[in-house]
Amino acid sequence: MTASDHKNTEMVKSAQKFYIYFTPFILSVGIIGNSLSLTVFMSRSMRRLSASHYLAALSLADITALIFYVCVDWLKRGLSLWPRGEYLHLLHMEGFCQIFMYLGYVSRFLSAWIVVAFTVERYIAVCHPFRRHQNCTIGSAKRILLFVILSSLVFNIYKPVLSGIHETSKGGPRICTANPDHNIISFVLDNVFAFFITLVPFVIITILNCLIIRCLYRRNKKRKRDALITEENVIRLEFTLILLVISFFFIALNLPFFVVWCVQFSHATLISNIDAAERASVDFDFLKGLLYITRTIFYINYCVNFFLYSFTGAYFRREVKMLFSRKRSLLKRNSSYFMRNRFKSPTRSLQSSWV
Repeated sequence: MTASDHKNTEMVKSAQKFYIYFTPFILSVGIIGNSLSLTVFMSRSMRRLSASHYLAALSLADITALIFYVCVDWLKRGLSLWPRGEYLHLLHMEGFCQIFMYLGYVSRFLSAWIVVAFTVERYIAVCHPFRRHQNCTIGSAKRILLFVILSSLVFNIYKPVLSGIHETSKGGPRICTANPDHNIISFVLDNVFAFFITLVPFVIITILNCLIIRCLYRRNKKRKRDALITEENVIRLEFTLILLVISFFFIALNLPFFVVWCVQFSHATLISNIDAAERASVDFDFLKGLLYITRTIFYINYCVNFFLYSFTGAYFRREVKMLFSRKRSLLKRNSSYFMRNRFKSPTRSLQSSWV
């Protein structure tokens, strides 16, 4: 074994350890954080805003993704990397295989497109305020979310149809994977799926966020000194800030895994069509290690939102504190006082109603 090969082998082992030990932490933090977020956004004081319904749905989608995608994926890959090489037979049984795979794909699609739907809602609220009362209502939010859910259920129906318990190699173990008889169509549809949960949302989110930032900047320059601040306007502004932050992290955490996955998948699929010299030049061990690292970073996308909400939203933080406080009624009576004093003269840049 050459020094380069030894280095790559060590890199793969380190990446695998990072994956198998850090993923359970992501699962635990993500399920707890998203459950708290769901409770906050469905609280009496928050659910009167349409944006809360998008973020509540996002929290639920992230919980589902953590259970049926991250957890299932870790049980398939992570357990086999333990010293004893554990193998959970339930995940590789006919029926369970298709159900878990389908729910994993559906939840990932939902998580991405709920962020897109929320971005569109914030774009209309900020850049087209006269249409806000028409298009940014609780009723419209529920209709859009229903459409996204139905689209996800239909769009991903191909996965259980083209999957099952098959041998990956002659004489090898039978595992839950794509049907070898439909490799080409599975490859094409999986790439379409990856395209629609990464590149398409990236483009839409980036364009709309740039328009939102430009609109906020222009309104800030033209603000009036006597503009009235209401608690609802402050909350809407916080929702817009939350959108910008979660959109940035959505792209930052998804993009590395998407790029590495595309490179590795294309090499693995086309390997039989290249000669020996080209095959030897492809460093598959390095790509394998990089895939473990970027996959784990990608999983953070499903657990980080609670911390982003807490960091960017004063109103969200207040609601979280109220969940754990025995003086909930007292805090409710003081809520309007809190909002008035939170945005007094030191923050005069908020004097105009941005959203």
